[in-house]
Parts: sequence; structure tokens; C-alpha cells
Amino acid sequence: MKFLNDAPRFLFFTGKGGVGKTSIACASAITLARAGKKVLLVSTDPASNVGQVFGVSIGNTITDIPAAPGLSALEINPEQAAAAYRERIIGPVRGLLPEKEIAAIAEQLSGSCTTEIASFNEFTGLLSCQGDITADFDHVLFDTAPTGHTIRLLQLPGSWTEFLDDGRGDASCLGPLSGLEKQRAIYADAVAALADPQRTRLVLVSRAQRSTLAEITRTHRELADIGLTHQHVVINGVLPAPGDDTDPLATAIYRREQAAIAGLPDELAQLPTDQVPLKATNIVGIDALESLFTPDLSPVSAASADPALQLPSAPLSSLIDELDTDDHGLIMCMGKGGVGKTTIAAAIAVALAERGHQVHLTTTDPAAHLTETLNGELDNLQVSRIDPAEATEQYRTRVLTTKGKNLDERGRANLAEDLRSPCTEEVAVFQAFSRVIHESSRKFVVVDTAPTGHTLLLLDATGSYHREIARQMGENTNFTTPLMRLQDPNATKVLLVTLAETTPVLEAAGLQADLQRAGIHPWAWVVNNSLAAAEPTSTLLQQRAAGEITEIDSITNKYSQRTAIVPMLAEEPVGTDALAALSKA
Repeated sequence: MKFLNDAPRFLFFTGKGGVGKTSIACASAITLARAGKKVLLVSTDPASNVGQVFGVSIGNTITDIPAAPGLSALEINPEQAAAAYRERIIGPVRGLLPEKEIAAIAEQLSGSCTTEIASFNEFTGLLSCQGDITADFDHVLFDTAPTGHTIRLLQLPGSWTEFLDDGRGDASCLGPLSGLEKQRAIYADAVAALADPQRTRLVLVSRAQRSTLAEITRTHRELADIGLTHQHVVINGVLPAPGDDTDPLATAIYRREQAAIAGLPDELAQLPTDQVPLKATNIVGIDALESLFTPDLSPVSAASADPALQLPSAPLSSLIDELDTDDHGLIMCMGKGGVGKTTIAAAIAVALAERGHQVHLTTTDPAAHLTETLNGELDNLQVSRIDPAEATEQYRTRVLTTKGKNLDERGRANLAEDLRSPCTEEVAVFQAFSRVIHESSRKFVVVDTAPTGHTLLLLDATGSYHREIARQMGENTNFTTPLMRLQDPNATKVLLVTLAETTPVLEAAGLQADLQRAGIHPWAWVVNNSLAAAEPTSTLLQQRAAGEITEIDSITNKYSQRTAIVPMLAEEPVGTDALAALSKA
């Protein structure tokens, strides 16, 4: 693997959930340890399964991996880090400030930006030359890199505390940095290490799919813009060329993946790139990890699934039949990027429109391509897109001309950086989202939401709006806010879209828990692109399909009483006819 040649001390692995980032990071750690290096593998993934992969219980202390001498691992739990981080800021003023002010500070520190900063705060000591926790290790590998937004915040000069204490900004993301001036030298060391190609290499992990390749293209640009240019690309799980054309599904997948790889943007195609072939089974255990970077020389054996586990009959049409019993309502498709939310949302909208309902299909996902997916028009179906870029630019301009009007140059620069955060984008599209929710009282509105983190921020904004309206209106006034509609199961149906793979299922389960804490209870799960449901004849794909059965069984028995399973298709479902067929498959 080219990305491991002359490996620097620090390697960061980043990419969408479900692309095999953890497997690539773990296999890389073992490869370096087998070469006689002393290696520390650090996970900052909230759904970390590093311990499961190695078969060892790993926590927030450095733990040796017995089966791989020279290798140790450490898991940083982002939620625990964020909780401790909030307490360090709130603890000293608890009892000194009114409860309302304490609650306001806690709410300000409850978003994803706080989690990002808290996680980064935990591992800056691993990067900084001022810390000695990693002094004995030749290589430190990170499973999940910080975002460009986080690094930009840490690069900014000036005093956040002074900026906020003087009331000169309405900060959504500067808050997590308030009171941290003592950390600034450590942050500076960490950021310098990230930008130094002699010390750090960024590995962008993807699958051979248009959506995940588009995601790492955006990541590449974002990190390159702030000086982190020493990057490599790893395309994981590439289906080997079939030996013959006896399995149409295998042939179609191979051609589709090769077309996606051939269509890489020039800026990504110029980066050093490795391809890792698809394996027949999940990568769990030392033996499987050691084989990840080597080609399979022996033939794949026939698939064998647990006979006690059977794939249930659960077509998407069954969910649509239930939705069809009403004539209006809000249907929200949520989940991680790359699981096919746009396709599922479009298929549901097309099916309801064909049944005579008035349907509005819209997206809040900046990467969605609804018009390309539909590839045509249909009676009863209206299609729209809430443009995040346009809404955000209008919001930024409005805030800078009002709250930023009396700031000095430094203050305006700080406020402008705060307004470049992902939180700002979600606040900016909130008003348009509210109008969509209101429209669902008289027709079906199907929403293809942005990836999970963005969606939760959107709902955070909805919740903040709800609390403010409740405060203003008083206890004895009747009113309905968007959050109240989302919490009403008769008004809103939330569908969690996932793949039958460990990481996407864990992340969907995490999203479900977050929604339930907000009083929103998902109505159904949709397992998309299921090989098990497609019944392949290729022995390699049959082995992969057998591995899906356990994940689907977990979903139906543990997470959801209502599930649909959508088979992987030989051709991508593009166009209204194909989408209509998908809902009946």
C-alpha cells in the first residue's frame, strides 16, 4: 500500500461511516507493528468498534493488543469528552449564576461543534510536542480526523473569552473555546503537526461509489484550503472483476464501481491512490486484518448463513401501503450519508403520487441530486430543494450587518469565522424547513434530510425555536411549533435509512437514541441495497449476503418493529419508472 510507504509519525484516517475506515486504520496499525514499529491506534469515532475488531476491551487508557506485539490502542469517547468539557466550563460558575444562565450556557455547549472541540482537546496532547504520552511510539494512527471547521477555529488568533464576555458576538461555535486561552500553545503545536507533511499524512477512505467519492472530494478541498495538503486516497471494498458473466448483479456492480473510479475529479485523481479489494467476510480479528491488504489467492467458499436466521419478507411497498391510508403528513428520511436516503425518499414520493396523492418532495441535503434521481416529471409530484448555500449566505449577511455593525476589525473577523460553521448552515435553512413542515398539514411532504450530524443540528435549531416560543407565549396559550409536529406520530413519520453493515446500523441506532431523547420516535427502518434480498449467485457476494442476515436480525429484534428491506439492484434506480419499481421490489 502506497499510503504506508515511508509513513510519517502521525496518520489520520477520515471518511464517511460504513466505508471501512476503522478496518483500514486497524490493518495499517498491524502492518506497521509487524514491521517492528511501536504503534498507538487512537479512535475518536463515537461508534468505535476498534475493541470489537481486535477482540479486546479498549477504553480511555492506552491498552496493549496481545495478539499484535508493539501495538496499543486508545478510544476517546466524544460524548464523555464533551460532558467533561462542559463541566470544566460550567462547574466553576455553578451556584454563582442564576439557573437560567447556567441552562443557557449548557445549551450553547450542547451542539456538535462542542463535541468536535472536546474530542480535539482530548487528543491535542497526543500531537503536541508539549505532551509526552506518545513519546515511546514510532507511529500514532487516528481513526477519524478533525474537521476543517474545527482546525480553523483553533487556528484563529485573539481572545474568545474577551469576545464573548463583552457581548460582541452571538456565538454558536465560539462558545466551546471560551476560557481556553491556556490551551492555545498546545493547540498551536497540534495544528502545526497536522500541517507538517514530515509528521502527518491524511488518508481519505472511500468506497467505489459516487456519493462517498464526492464526500472525500469535499473533505480534500476543505483540508487543503487550510494547508493540510499531504493526502492519500484509499478506495476500499472494490469488487474484483468477475470470472464470467453468470451473475448479472456482480457484473453490474463491477462496471458501476469502475465507472465511479474512472470519474474521479482531477484533483483527487492526482493524489496517491490505493485500491483495497472486497473481502468475502467482515474484517474482524487479527487474521482478517492481516489479510486485508493482500489479494485472495484461494477460491471463495460457498456461503453459509445461520439456519436459525432468515431474511424476513419486508418490501418497501408494505410501508407505503400504511402511509397510503392517510392523505397528508410529513415523511422524513434520515441516516448517514451514502446509505441511499435520496433514492428511498424519491421512491416513496413517486409511489404516493402514483396513488393519487399530492406530494411535495424536497431535500435539505447539500449533496443531494433529486432531479437526477427522478430524471423526469410526474403528475401530483412537486420537487424542490432548500439551497443551503443561498440560505446561509443571506443569514451571514444579515448577522454581519446587524450584530457585526459596531465590532472592530478583529471582532468582525471572529464573528465571520463563527458564521462559517456547519451550525450556521442549519440555522439558516431552519425557516425554509419550518414552512415545509407547515405544508404537510394538507399534503404529503417527503423530506430527504442532510447527513445525520447536520440533521441533528437542524433539530437542535427547531428545539431552540420551540423553547423560545414557549417562553414568549406563556403557559396558558395554545400554539404549535415545528418541534411539536415532529414529536406527533400522527403528523410525522421518521424513517431511518441504513445498510446491513455493522457501522451504519450502529450509527442509525445512535441517531434513533438522539431522536428519542428529543421526543421524536422513528416510525420505521429501511435497510437499503441489501445483497441478501438480491439473492446473488456469485460466491463472493453470497458470502457478503450471509453476513447481512445477522445485522438485519438485530434491526428487527432490537431496534424497530417496522422494517423494509430494499434489494441491491443491477442498475441504479434512476427515473420515475425505476423508482416506482423499487418500491415494489
